[in-house]
Amino acid sequence: MQNSRRKFLLGTAAVIGAASVAGYKDTLSAVSTLSDKGEKADDSIYFNSPEAEYSYLDDNFEPNERYKVCATACIGCTTQCGVRVKIDRKTDKVVRVLGNPYNLLSTDPWIPYHTPVKESYTLLSRKGKFETYRSNVCARGNSVFSKIYDEFRVLKPLKRVGKRGENKWKEIEIEQLIEEIVEGGDLFGEGAVKGLKDVRDTKTPINPDEPIFGPKSNGLCLIGTTHEGRFKTVIHRFLKSFGTSNFMGHTSICGLSMRAGEAAFLGNFKKYPHLKPDFENTRYLLSIGTPPGQAGNPFKRQGKLLCRARTEGDIEYAIVSPMLGNSDTIAVGDRSSWIPIIPGTDLAFVMGMLQVIIKEKLYNAQYLAMPSSQAMKAMGDVSHTNATHLVIQEGKETGKILKDTNGPVVLDAADNTLKPAAAVTQAVLDYTGEVTLDGTTYQVQTAFSELKKNANEFTLEEYSLECGINATTILEVARKFTSFGRKASIDCHGGTMHTTGFYTAYAVMMLGAMIGNLNYKGGMSPGGGAYKDFVGKRYNLFGYKGKSKIHATRIDKTRMAYEKTNAFKKKKAAGENPYPARDTWYPFTNALESEVITNSAKGYPYKLDVLLSFNSNFMYGTCGGQNNIEELIKDPKKAVPLFIAVDPFINETSKYADYIIPDSVLYETWGVLHAWAGYQTKLNTVRFPVIKPRQATFSNGEPIEMLSFMIALGKKLNLPGFGKKAIKGNDGSWYPLNKAEDIYLRAFENIAMDGTPVPNATDEDIALSGIDNWVPALKRICGANWRKTAYVMARGGRYQDVEKSYQGEFLSRKYKKPIQIYNEKVGTTRNSLTGERHSGTVRFYPQRTVKGHSFAKLFPRDRYPLTAFAFKSNVLSTPNTAASLLKEIKYTTYIDINPATAKQFGLRHGDYVQLISGNGHTEGYLRLRNGVHPDTVGVEQGDGRRGEGAVDVEINGQVKRGLIARKTGVFYNKIGLMDPDRELALTTDFVCGSNARQAIPVNIKKINPPRSKA
Repeated sequence: MQNSRRKFLLGTAAVIGAASVAGYKDTLSAVSTLSDKGEKADDSIYFNSPEAEYSYLDDNFEPNERYKVCATACIGCTTQCGVRVKIDRKTDKVVRVLGNPYNLLSTDPWIPYHTPVKESYTLLSRKGKFETYRSNVCARGNSVFSKIYDEFRVLKPLKRVGKRGENKWKEIEIEQLIEEIVEGGDLFGEGAVKGLKDVRDTKTPINPDEPIFGPKSNGLCLIGTTHEGRFKTVIHRFLKSFGTSNFMGHTSICGLSMRAGEAAFLGNFKKYPHLKPDFENTRYLLSIGTPPGQAGNPFKRQGKLLCRARTEGDIEYAIVSPMLGNSDTIAVGDRSSWIPIIPGTDLAFVMGMLQVIIKEKLYNAQYLAMPSSQAMKAMGDVSHTNATHLVIQEGKETGKILKDTNGPVVLDAADNTLKPAAAVTQAVLDYTGEVTLDGTTYQVQTAFSELKKNANEFTLEEYSLECGINATTILEVARKFTSFGRKASIDCHGGTMHTTGFYTAYAVMMLGAMIGNLNYKGGMSPGGGAYKDFVGKRYNLFGYKGKSKIHATRIDKTRMAYEKTNAFKKKKAAGENPYPARDTWYPFTNALESEVITNSAKGYPYKLDVLLSFNSNFMYGTCGGQNNIEELIKDPKKAVPLFIAVDPFINETSKYADYIIPDSVLYETWGVLHAWAGYQTKLNTVRFPVIKPRQATFSNGEPIEMLSFMIALGKKLNLPGFGKKAIKGNDGSWYPLNKAEDIYLRAFENIAMDGTPVPNATDEDIALSGIDNWVPALKRICGANWRKTAYVMARGGRYQDVEKSYQGEFLSRKYKKPIQIYNEKVGTTRNSLTGERHSGTVRFYPQRTVKGHSFAKLFPRDRYPLTAFAFKSNVLSTPNTAASLLKEIKYTTYIDINPATAKQFGLRHGDYVQLISGNGHTEGYLRLRNGVHPDTVGVEQGDGRRGEGAVDVEINGQVKRGLIARKTGVFYNKIGLMDPDRELALTTDFVCGSNARQAIPVNIKKINPPRSKA
């Protein structure tokens, strides 16, 4: 080793000598002698590196009094990892972000929760267990904080002075802004608009012909961002007090198809649960369109766990994706593999696998034959399915599961007689025929038989031709997957965001049902859950007098069936075919932000009066949004008469607002967060302002942000649940709601008191975690429990210890509902445009419109020879364009293409090209990349911006020039498609309505690059 190192150093010296000849003599000479060159550094060894936040001198822990280090949460992406933030006490600025060793999204294993804060630093030192408990942040997490100090940040309320979208504004006092949006009137010289006080009518129907649509108060809609810790509070404390059912996050443009497909599989369209692999113990991982470390959630944790599993463990895994991502590596040999696939055809691949598994009987028959929870317990298992339940095939009850008064009935495998499922341990799994119940004969087949029929609808060779993966590979993967018993797992996410993504996600999860891996160590996990926070031992923070209980039709037509409308009933009564409806309805979808503007413009189900956006950027995030939404939102008379945005920046969406209210950023904000999945223990991460927010304030000193704006607006409108006696303690006491801390410190207290309460924080804990300034508020709000609440804040949340993850070979926290091999809700729902019943179990469909017109016919290969896909960046993200440090890590994005494909089209690396779809186009520089399927082109998401400092903006008559660095890159969503079967609508998943951004047919051509302005 020493000899090798000597040779390396000699080689380095030779390189330095050679390089100096090329013009670097002076620079290299200065480096080699550590002498000064140019501006003098602060230190000859550490240069301009900031001082450490703490040190060990003579084995004694010494905190650096220049800094405070606070535990909080990063919201640079949707994983929302727990972090520690290093803050300069003098400037109150963030200078560094570190991992939080208590938080399992940043550390694995994480340190025991009751470790004193001082000892946590010792464990991370050379005296401790640094290699065991090392806690880190990703590149994004350690640079995104620069957006706090960005020059384009909105710090005062704004009102537009030009037309919508012209990006001309004037500053306005917050009190005046609230007065105007409440009272309404001719606010812009364009005619009168309703104010919020007139919109809030909870008695008068918004459409007298359709009372089910709800009251006029439904004329207010909120489009929010991710569940970043404040969204639920806004919904329950403001929107439900106002009396509207219209609120939604970003799911429909992110991963709704996956969430809806898994909700169908898990039989829960109310809570929309989903599963993730138990990465620590799985023996085989099949990841479809979601390479860990490149995509998926929790992004950082699952990447770390996969790395450990493939080096220290014995995992084998296959990544099925159009592009070779960050997960595959030659370093682990044949334990890792990449299976290239054409975007949007993953459903064909999985249906082929299911066909093989069923044909070769590779499934766990004993598991699938358990018809009930009673059978599961008798068999000593931890999950069960409805595979043996009987689905009615004919008559008015078609699609329903056969039941008696006590529930589903099945054929007992012991004697082939019909019995209640709860009374049978092993039922007949594969049956098609007649049964008689209570004197009535029914034509039925088991859920498993229906799955089998659908899997065999096409041959394996036909599935192979569809997805571009040879039949032998499909066969081998199916056999490999089922060879590990219950220690195999599957994953999918954003790759399913195409027109058949719902059934794709459902089918991917169905693979797990074939081996019975739910709730098993090494199988699939629903996540570890959380401690009770907003509704807990001390307070119900979402309950208050006067909270509305309105059940109404949402503007996106979700959670409601068309068959419940008067329009349907009138057609039926007149003997007419009630189909098609005027447009699509989605009874088991939770929310569709991508349908809000278009539905309002159509006036179906009604037209909105006011749109409130909360850090939302649906104009950039919706694939195809530039094609139709832009024109609708520009004109106040078309879709949204009054548009109010709460946003720290002017982005592609808020530029069309009438008013912009500034918001806090990152470590200035409040929040209570739960992890998505991919963990086995309880987890609550808390967030509170650890630096002073930079924006303007209300008269009471509160910074203007979403929560303080909500409270002030609630008071102005005299809504219930604000001001005095707004919060009720479980002991009957009443408390005021005047500031965000009135809600959030009590939520932290609930967390601290859940189950066995946490200990009291010591003075040392409080000092070392930088929360001294919160002690007066803690004492005022939490009373005798203030130190317990501080205990949670000092650790950035509450985290169950790693030892609680498993119970033998089972997960400690289990999913309890039965797996739906056949989902009755889906199988009895009809397409509102065609009247056709949806398939209740998985089935192959090619890319299509809502009415079933195939993309292959609409976009023939001779005109659109390539298929475009978007992939998640491991550095960039949509909300973080204003984080200038990110551009130093990744400056731009490209259009990625296989070198052989580029040659076929006469293109070269670095060419400026245009991607053309049926309804749009986008441009960018071409990058040749070997790991791209030859029939495709890929684009990294998050760049090509037209907001957040990318374009010019005028405020108070002063123009601020946009930065070209923020405009650079490829704006992928401009190629989104319109659905020719619908009015003013983009292509969507035909079952759940999610925005289709993957699998877009395109052509490509070289064009002249844009000329830069002098």
